[in-house]
Order: sequence, then structure tokens, then C-alpha cells
Amino acid sequence: MSVSSAAPHRWRFFRSGGFDQVQIETADDLRHLAELDQKLWAVLACPTAGLEFDDKTLKLIDGDGDGRIRVHELRTAVQWVCGVLRDPNVLFEPGDSLPLNALNDATPEGQDLLAAARDVLARVGRPGAESLALADLADPARLFPPDQLNGDGIVPATLTPDAAVQALIAQVVATVGAQTDRSGEPGVSADTLAAFLAAADEARQWQARACDDTAQIMAFGDGTAAALAAFDAVQPKVDDYFTRCRLAAFDDRAATALNPADSQYAEIAGLALSEARQEVAALPLAKVTPGAALPLVEGINPAWQTAMTALRSAVVAPVLGDTHQLTWEQWQALSQKLTAYREWLAAKPATPAADVPAQQWDTLLAPETVAALQRLIEQDAQSDTDAALVDTLDKLLHLRRDLVTLLRNFVNLSDFYSGDARAVFQAGTLYIDQRSCDLCLRVSDMARHAALAPLSGAYLVYCQCVRQGEAPITIVAAMTGGDADEMMVPGRNGVFYDRLGRDWNASVVKVVEAPISVRQAFWAPYKRVARMIGEQIQKFAAARDKDIEAKSAERVADVGATTQTPADTPRQQAFDIAKFAGIFAAIGLALGALGTALAAVITGFLGLPAWQMPLVVLGVMLLISGPSVLLAWLKLRQRNLGPLLDANGWAVNIRARINIPFGASLTGVAALPAGSQRSIQDPYADKASPWPWLILLGLLLAGLFWIWRQGWLG
Repeated sequence: MSVSSAAPHRWRFFRSGGFDQVQIETADDLRHLAELDQKLWAVLACPTAGLEFDDKTLKLIDGDGDGRIRVHELRTAVQWVCGVLRDPNVLFEPGDSLPLNALNDATPEGQDLLAAARDVLARVGRPGAESLALADLADPARLFPPDQLNGDGIVPATLTPDAAVQALIAQVVATVGAQTDRSGEPGVSADTLAAFLAAADEARQWQARACDDTAQIMAFGDGTAAALAAFDAVQPKVDDYFTRCRLAAFDDRAATALNPADSQYAEIAGLALSEARQEVAALPLAKVTPGAALPLVEGINPAWQTAMTALRSAVVAPVLGDTHQLTWEQWQALSQKLTAYREWLAAKPATPAADVPAQQWDTLLAPETVAALQRLIEQDAQSDTDAALVDTLDKLLHLRRDLVTLLRNFVNLSDFYSGDARAVFQAGTLYIDQRSCDLCLRVSDMARHAALAPLSGAYLVYCQCVRQGEAPITIVAAMTGGDADEMMVPGRNGVFYDRLGRDWNASVVKVVEAPISVRQAFWAPYKRVARMIGEQIQKFAAARDKDIEAKSAERVADVGATTQTPADTPRQQAFDIAKFAGIFAAIGLALGALGTALAAVITGFLGLPAWQMPLVVLGVMLLISGPSVLLAWLKLRQRNLGPLLDANGWAVNIRARINIPFGASLTGVAALPAGSQRSIQDPYADKASPWPWLILLGLLLAGLFWIWRQGWLG
């Protein structure tokens, strides 16, 4: 479609997120999208995976199938849609139905699509309908009956009434695998038929070897397979028996040791014995005698009686006749007769075609049957159907529903910044620590994501989410409101709701710290001081407790030592009161200095005019909290969505800021509903202690007394 260059398109921009974004709101905007400077696009590329968006639509736009949507692919899709539609404004309307009069029948492609749409409506039982929806294309069997040619070159068994061809199709599917026909049924294509014929030729050549050398390979005739199975079932046990007998012949002393000892029989004598007991099966096959033959009827271990009977019937009798014993040389000869069959089995082709009986090949691969299937495949591939047009209609309906949504997350980020709809990269909402986080993204590689995402400047919480019957997922949530005093890693749990409303158990696995709000930054210094004081008090109390415990143990030991000390032993040095008096004097001087300083501060503060006192208090608070607030304010202004998306494989073209007001809208903090009533009575509230107030009052009185003694009050 050519666009007139007589007058350039007049673009409209809106400012959001700290940058200018182009508006996509009219059909003319779509028609001229190819003219928009790529430097003005919000995104240059995005992945086709991990988005809250229809996968099929993304694959239809991804022309080269590399798993990424790029600018030129989106431009191509927009240009094509604008060419086949009479009025592209229909793309801005919600829904997936397309009025037939929206198709541009002034072009050959539009005419073909219109005819195909009417044919589809007739096939699905809606002849005369004036709109086509994705639901009309949902059932391929209604659009392409399996007993009709459909142009895809895949032939299901129902396409032919010939029983021989149907049998061949079934065997091809069983051997090579099925191709799915447009009707949804399994079928055969030219490639799968060729693969089957090659496998069949290999299998027939292998089977022919057995026919050409029957005397060697099929030494036991049709019972060769059964003979090998019977032989293999007892071979280790028979080999064990003959080895024992030959050792006994080598040295007479070995015979006693190689037969079961009396103690072994005594151990199993108290058991409920049967042929199935492992203890019985572990005994030798027969009594070990120097150079003896193997009995086949009498004197056999009961656990092996059945297997030996099968050996005698399938292997021994066809060669040696009705014999009751077997020598070592005869056993080796029987094994040799099965060697050729073993080698032939080892050369069996690794294809299901080798399991097809040799006598069935002539019927299955009759020349006329193969030729009939090949002709049917060619006819289907060359049939003049509108199957390709139906696929095009399916693409058009997907783009009609989803294209504008993708543009509003690619050309601009209006879905993200408007608040009316969620962006395609927003996976859901995380509820944790009395807040809800709406900026949640799926993460496929947490290590890679966590290396780049901190550049966003946001406080990030990575969570492992699990749900019964679903594969675990990892998300990252940006906390842009509240505080992080109670956030613990690992182990803090929450609930994640995906875009379908399903709840997942979320567990925090990693936190990337950053400022969350100015309010948190203001109180952060006081919280740090309070936390430091609390930690020091705990350390001091723990140290004193440990010291008291050590001294108590030492004194107990000293008392015990004193009771055993001789009378002439000199006593320890007496308590030096002068030394401790000096210590108390030093403490007094320190307290006096602190009191003097405190008195000076209080005196200076009380000497100020009343209107200056609040300013002094405010100045002190700003002095303490000002640097923290300023630093947080600067960092909060630098928060950027780009690194969060780039870490997931996007190519963000702009600096999408998450400023303080917008960030506050992305995280909801718990608050009582408007009009709620709240009772402040708590029956389990901590009882107020008067000691803090008494101590404070005592300090104030001491300070005033000190000031009076110094004569500063007149």
C-alpha cells in the first residue's frame, strides 16, 4: 500500500514518564506508522516469551521466527492489515470479530479473503452472517472435513475408501509417526511416506538374511526364538554348575566346599520353603560331582525345575533327542547353534518396521497400493482449496484483536502509564507486607536479571512462586510505596495473583535495596539510631549477664579453695575504698560536664523567643533527616523502567522514568476504608509504665536545680 507524500502526517504526542510518546489512536496513525522515525519508538525489540499476550499473535508477527519482535516486523504487520481492511479504525474496537464489510474488496487479496470468509461461515453453519470471529475458525474439522482434499499434502486414512491404502497409512503412522492434517486427524505426507519406504527396505533386507541362511540362523526352525529365550533363562545357572563340577574334577577337595554346607541348609530349614524362595534359587542347580553331566529330569534344584524343563523341550530335544542328562561339550554345542541367530538379532534395524512380519510386506507394499497413496498425496497438495486463505483470515483476526494492544506497549508505553490497562510485561500483583505491588515481571534467569535490574533504582523483591499443578515461576516486584522495615530474606511469604486471577504462594528469595519513598527516608536516621541503641543495649546486657555468670562461678570456686587453704596462707588484699572513691569522682565529673552542657542547651533554648522555638526544633530535624531525604529524593527521581525490561531481553529505546507520584500509584499501601469506625480500646495493649516519665522528670528537675545553683535564673 502506498502512502501519499504530498503532505506529511501530523503526529500527536503526549508526555508521560518524563518523555514524549507518540499517540496511536486513528487509522491514519496506523497507515503512516512506517514513516515514524524509529528513534521515537519506545521499544526497538521485545521477546515473544514471558509476556501476558497471545503467543500465536506474537508468532504470526515474528516473521523470521527468532523469538523476537522487531520494528520492521511490526511495521510489516501494520502495513498488511491496513491494506486488506477498508477502514483500519476497527482495530481500535475491542473484540475479535470482523465485519465482512470491513474487508477491502477493491484489491484482489481483499476479494479473495471476503470469498473465503463467506465460505467459512457456510461451513460452520452461519451462512449469511455479516461478521467473522476467531471462534468460527476454532474447529479445523468443521472447516476441513477429513474426507475432503484440503491442500496441505497430508492424507488421513478417512480420505480414501481403499482398505489397502488405509492399512498402509496406518502402518506409516505407526512406524514413522503422524503428520497432523488440517482436519486435525493423523495422516501421511510425502516425506513420511519416503521415510517409511526406506525403513521398510532396510527391514526387509534384514529379514531376508534369515530366509537366505535358514539352516544357520534359524537352526531351530520356527521355534528358534523360543529356544533362545529358554537357553538364556538358564545359561548363567548352567554355566555355574559346570564350572563347579570342573573345579571339583581339578581338585577333589573342592567338591565339598562347592556344595551347600550343612549350616546353609540349617539356616533355611525353619523357613516356609517354596520354589519361589530366593534362598532355594541361590543353591547350585544340581549336586556338584567331579566331571559330572547335568541332570535334566531328576536331581535338579526345585527352583529351576520349570526353566530346565523348558530348556529340555525347546533346545535339547530337537538336537539330542529324549536325553536325561547334558554334558559340558553338548552344552557348548547347543550354545554354538544359537550364535548365528544372536548375531542376526543384534543387527536388527532400530525401526518399528523390523517388527512387521516378513509375509505381510508383499501385501502392504504392493506397487499399486504405494502408487495410489502417492497419487493421493499429490492430489491433496495440488488441490485448489482456500486453506491458505483460511490461515490468512486467522492471522487477520488475531491482529484485529491484538495489534493495537501490542503497539501501545511497543511504539509507546501508554498502557503502562495510563493506568487504564496493564502493560503486556506486567505479570500480576504481589500482596506482601500490607501492600500490593502492581509492577511485577516474570523472570526466566534470575542471576542475569539481578545483575542488570538494580540500575533501575527501584527497590526490588524477587519471589519464587509455586502453585499446585503448575511449574514454579520466578517474579520480580518493584516496591514503590511504604517502607521495608519488616522485609526478611529469605522466608518472607506473600501471595501472587497472575493475570488470570490465579493465586500463587510467593516466597522472597532476594532483595535489591533502594529508596522506596521520601517518608521512609525522613524517618530512616531515627530508626537507624534507635536500632543501634537497641543493639548496643542488648550487647551490653548480654555482656553484663555473661560477666556476672563468670564472676559467680569464680567466687564459688574461690570459696571452695578457701576451705582447703592452710591457716598460714596469706589472705587476699583488702578492699581499697580509696580506689573506688576515685572512680566515683571521675564519674561525677563526667556527669557534671554532661549536666553543664545540657543546662547550656536548655538555657539557650529557653532564652529564645517563643516563635523561634519551633523553628529551632524544625531546623534540628532537617539537620538530621535532610541529607537522607535529599539523597532519596534524587534517587527516586532517577528510577527507570528500562533496566527491568532490558534484563528480560527487551530493547527499550527511551528512559521510562518512574517518578515519585507515578511510583506511588504502582504500590498500594494498606489503609482503612473511608467512613470506617475505629475503636482505640485494646484489651491486650501493653500496660504503660510510669518509670520512663519519672526518669525524665527527675532529669529535668536535676537540670533546673543545677541551673539555680549556678545562679543563672537570677
